[in-house]
Amino acid sequence: MPPTIVIFGASGDLTSRKLIPALFQLERKERLPAGTQIVGVSRTEFSHEEFRNKLTESTKKFAGDRYDEETWQNFVSRIYYHPGDIMKSEDYTSLAKFLEEIETEPGSARLYYLSTAPRFYEPAVAELGKAGMATEEHGERRIVIEKPFGTDLETAKKLNAEVLKVFDEDQVYRIDHYLGKETVLNLLVLRFGNSIFEPIWNRQYVDHVQITVAEEVSVGRRGGYYDTSGVLRDMFQNHLLQLMTIMAMECPSEYSAKPVRDEKVKVLQSVRALTEPEEVRANTVRGQYQGYLDEEGVPNDSQTATFAALKLGIENWRWQGVPFYLRSGKAMSCRTTQIVVQFRQPPLLLFSGMKKPVCDANRLVIQIQPAEGIQLQFNTKVPDAGMRLKMTNFDFRFEREYRGVMPEAYERLLLDALRGDASLFARRDEVELAWSIVDPIMSAWESFDEAPPKYEVGYWGPDQSNEWMRKQGCDWFDVCPVLH
Repeated sequence: MPPTIVIFGASGDLTSRKLIPALFQLERKERLPAGTQIVGVSRTEFSHEEFRNKLTESTKKFAGDRYDEETWQNFVSRIYYHPGDIMKSEDYTSLAKFLEEIETEPGSARLYYLSTAPRFYEPAVAELGKAGMATEEHGERRIVIEKPFGTDLETAKKLNAEVLKVFDEDQVYRIDHYLGKETVLNLLVLRFGNSIFEPIWNRQYVDHVQITVAEEVSVGRRGGYYDTSGVLRDMFQNHLLQLMTIMAMECPSEYSAKPVRDEKVKVLQSVRALTEPEEVRANTVRGQYQGYLDEEGVPNDSQTATFAALKLGIENWRWQGVPFYLRSGKAMSCRTTQIVVQFRQPPLLLFSGMKKPVCDANRLVIQIQPAEGIQLQFNTKVPDAGMRLKMTNFDFRFEREYRGVMPEAYERLLLDALRGDASLFARRDEVELAWSIVDPIMSAWESFDEAPPKYEVGYWGPDQSNEWMRKQGCDWFDVCPVLH
């Protein structure tokens, strides 16, 4: 029977820019369950037709060449709009009645999507419970909650507790769009679908791992919000730690939600938290780009970090002694998300063309965005030059190997949520463990007297980051991007 997707905050940017285009592409590919209906809910007064017209314009813009008029007309006819205030109980009663009117078959599944400001998560969940809209007596009920899921460990625990008063854990889908990207999914295949990597994916052969999420843009008009968040809350607690768990996890017993999430949680449980200020000072670097204090909404004495680099250790048999370097920042050299697995040098430097620094050893570069692909760097002999060696690249690129446009992350994640597959969504303990790693670092930074060092817009962060990395015996892999 056809499901119903209810989007709260439907007049917002996420709905028009990401959610509706993603659902439309699923419809175009014939992957959306037949007859799926979509209901937008927000305070703005729209008729069904006005809402459809608004989405037609935005979908043409964001779908680009993937827009198909005939498919769209069939799709948009199943989109409805119901005006309502997320804080008013009577509007949920009205919504419930409307949903019953358009759901032609009893027992239709519903997916509630909270595309709202985070402050509305708790009241929305509570009101859904009061209206009897969370119970599965008359069909499956699931809820998707966008990040940020809390602002620290305490608020994350409180939000989890409130959500689980109304919904069971298996009904809750905490979404991080990074986990829907094709290259992130390919990490699982790279590791567990090939036999050549597993024997060397451990402390015996890996020197260290670098995970970089660099953003070229500054905070712009989001200065007021960003200053209350900072780079750790904005990027590390979710995106970077998620990427790290996939890189470091053990092979699950099967590819399904519980085994996959169990293994990711084990990684977070094994991370040695930086609890003392001196530990934080030795194992982190922060920075703030020049001009941040001039951004709209940013106090002129703000010490909010727009750049951070962390050195984390995973204390288990596979990774003991292997540093994981996590780095992210605003206003950097370019937009790129990449993971670098730096392998150790051969035990004996047999050829004169080999150099001692570890960075000249084999390197596996996994580029998540913008040009998705994988590159293996290995030494080869330079022809007619004695035994002089050169680092050579062997690469795989999605755009070269596969025709067509890469799917948006929301396509995969929305389809998984409709199917009830929570493998790529964060579980309660996963969210709270991630906050327990980030919280002590934020607290230590707040206790420091000195301001974050400045860095120029368009650089890879402050000079202190490069100096700190060299003390570890290597350099950051700064390439924009490695695959073109």
